[in-house]
Amino acid sequence: MLGLAELLSQDALLGGTAADGKGAYSNPMAPKLPPLPGKAKRVIHLFMNGGPSQVDTFDPKPELRRYDGKNLPMGNLRTATDTGAAMGSPFEFKKYGESGIEISELFSHLGEHADDLCVIRSMHTNIPDHGPSLLMMNCGTPVPVARPSMGSWITYGLGTENQSLPGFVAMCPGGYPILDTQNWQSAFLPGAYQGTYIDTQHKEVEKLIEHVRNDAMTLPEQRRMLDFVGERNRRHLEKRRDEADLEARIHSYELAYRMQIEAADAFDIEREPAYIREMYGVEDSVQARQILIARRLVERGVRYVQVWHGKKQPWDTHTKNTDTHRKLAGECSKAIGALLSDLKQRGLLEETLVIWGGEFGRTPTAQVPVDKAGRDHNHHGFSMWLAGGGVRGGYVHGATDDFGFKAVENKVHVHDLHATILHLLGFDHEKLTYRYAGRDFRLTDVEGKVVRELIA
Repeated sequence: MLGLAELLSQDALLGGTAADGKGAYSNPMAPKLPPLPGKAKRVIHLFMNGGPSQVDTFDPKPELRRYDGKNLPMGNLRTATDTGAAMGSPFEFKKYGESGIEISELFSHLGEHADDLCVIRSMHTNIPDHGPSLLMMNCGTPVPVARPSMGSWITYGLGTENQSLPGFVAMCPGGYPILDTQNWQSAFLPGAYQGTYIDTQHKEVEKLIEHVRNDAMTLPEQRRMLDFVGERNRRHLEKRRDEADLEARIHSYELAYRMQIEAADAFDIEREPAYIREMYGVEDSVQARQILIARRLVERGVRYVQVWHGKKQPWDTHTKNTDTHRKLAGECSKAIGALLSDLKQRGLLEETLVIWGGEFGRTPTAQVPVDKAGRDHNHHGFSMWLAGGGVRGGYVHGATDDFGFKAVENKVHVHDLHATILHLLGFDHEKLTYRYAGRDFRLTDVEGKVVRELIA
């Protein structure tokens, strides 16, 4: 009975929490059931930071090719800066699967999964600048104020299934994206829900996760120390019921202790069979390595994994759009295809929501000066896709105009995307709230609607 009581208290099933004053400290990351039926239980967000071009990836525009080098009928397309003549895509598109979804040669490895993809060609957002658009895509607001990220909201609502790993992991090789840790901040939510950053340019666990090893103390010694400190922290917390920072600190100590054992396994892809490593292409690309790690993490119960392409904004192709897109897609296309195959063969895809996209798209016209062959930012219309987790596979939603500039049919705002993602996870986006500064905040602010057509 004593052992059962300990297990129940770890999972917050005894009814007492530090906040209500009826019991000892309860784990803020304990797994919870969503209030509504939700097919998705975990998320992998493949973030192509910088903004990939929709007309070069998932939104073919034959009319744009016919106008290549000429002025478009609608005149100058101004977004962040002036743009010039039309720049048709040099990449060939091909229809795949029974659904006949057209995919660029850049992502041909996704062809065999066409009937699993739900492609949204009518995304739009508010501002054509990286900072505001990154905040909008991650935190639901373009304003640089403290708002929780989507990963934080999801772990706040669902907790996590593995108490020895972070519930929310953000991986980015070589450094941070634009706006750094704001992209995975917990803001006014308890600190336990903030994303844990992993620099996946490294292979050794000790470099991937700083201070994951304690060279000064053995695990039993650390356990005795944590028990001593934890007991006093919990007594302190009982008298200060709303101290979220203290609660987060208690949780972080315990998590750091448990990660010393679990992380060594989760982040070590050498433990994968050779054929799996070859399927992803891990020897050729850091992208492949971190995408394989993402599968290993969700397989072990991590709730939300965000995979950034690289530091700053690698997909920001103001110059050499063609060459850069070919290079970047070459770094991740094979691994993304392998991820979908791998999740499916393990029976994980049905409950894992995979998201692909950037913070906005790019113009169908060449950026001035045109001799640099680049595309400017475009927030008026861009593409994203979803797979698994209860989405409608083999489906294309919405459309941009004939040249791929502006969403004109079944438009989907970022707020709508967030509302739909939360619905797939079992939440009403209007009811997943947190009271702060006298107001009930939510991811979708005061907007957003569930796009029912995207759901299976």
